[in-house]
Amino acid sequence: MDRSRFLRTTAALTLGTACSLSGCRPEHEDRTDTPPPGPQETIKWKLVTTWPPGFPVLGEGCSLLAGWIREMSGGTLDIRVYGAGELIPAMEVFDAVSTGTAQMASSAAYYWAGKIPAAQFFGSVPFGMNAQQMNSWLMAGGGMALWEHLYAPHGIIPFPCGNTGIQMGGWFRKEIRSIQDLAGLKMRIPGLGGKVLERAGGTAVLSAGSEIYTNLERGVIDATEWIGPYHDVRMGFGDIARYYYFPGWHEPGSTLELMVNKDAFEALPGWLKEVVRTAALRLHNWVLAEFDTQNARYLKQITSQPGIEIRRFPGEVLRFLQTKTREVLNDLVASDPASKEIHDAYFEHFNLVRDWFRISEWENYRLSFAEETGFQ
Repeated sequence: MDRSRFLRTTAALTLGTACSLSGCRPEHEDRTDTPPPGPQETIKWKLVTTWPPGFPVLGEGCSLLAGWIREMSGGTLDIRVYGAGELIPAMEVFDAVSTGTAQMASSAAYYWAGKIPAAQFFGSVPFGMNAQQMNSWLMAGGGMALWEHLYAPHGIIPFPCGNTGIQMGGWFRKEIRSIQDLAGLKMRIPGLGGKVLERAGGTAVLSAGSEIYTNLERGVIDATEWIGPYHDVRMGFGDIARYYYFPGWHEPGSTLELMVNKDAFEALPGWLKEVVRTAALRLHNWVLAEFDTQNARYLKQITSQPGIEIRRFPGEVLRFLQTKTREVLNDLVASDPASKEIHDAYFEHFNLVRDWFRISEWENYRLSFAEETGFQ
């Protein structure tokens, strides 16, 4: 058996079994697990993104995904990747996949809060679940079924396709010593985190990635969150903002999404659907690993840069933001039935895994840090 056919068959058999157990494919779906012999007619798809062309990790991951699918399918499914603006504007990729203008898109669910408020729960919730906990909810706690149901009216099938891990709290041109320092603060921060900041007395400013540096430099904004050390160094924020705060309370584990047009996906033979699922799962694992590795490396670079101070948000500020988060979530669930259903499922799972993490992961981390760094 040649290499490409071997990859195609193995992918279908291994993930097909796993998906049947996890419920990530319908029971009535075609179970044809092996590709037919001989060359197949090439299917051409377009993958659009909200990320700039070649954007580190996120854009790179889309290119990896296309390559894996091409190899595992023996060239049967050929996907061309377009960065934001190359074919579709960044904030229009949801509609592009919904209408079939593009068959795939890479993005983050909280970008669609204006269309689907409940989608934000599948991106990140302030003070909510981290990457590992989000994975457990989506893949073993019923979260995927809710996500698929939420997107179904739009003709889109979502796949989790990476996680940034917990992000940094952001770059600030002034110190945050107390909750009074949040009043009037103009900060680039999206999603639920932005709503929380506004409830705390600040102003959330939305701007494209290409505009953030200039806005911060000119004082249009006082602070910005972005992602983490790896991307922040590349953006040069340390040249114009002195204070780098942690933790990233607003995005403790941001899940990324691969959206696939439902009609296009269902038109694929069973074995090729499994190829797509396998590649998406592979990318999901790679993205988080890459973020953790690169952020660790670039944090060292930031700590050695003169003039930058890495600060922890004061406890009273974090507690205040937690209170405002609950107010924002209460307003959301009161105004949108879908958000209430997903909110309740999200926090039911969070409360379940939080008890386990408290006596397992957290205690292990605490002891490790105390021994190696002197943190208590």
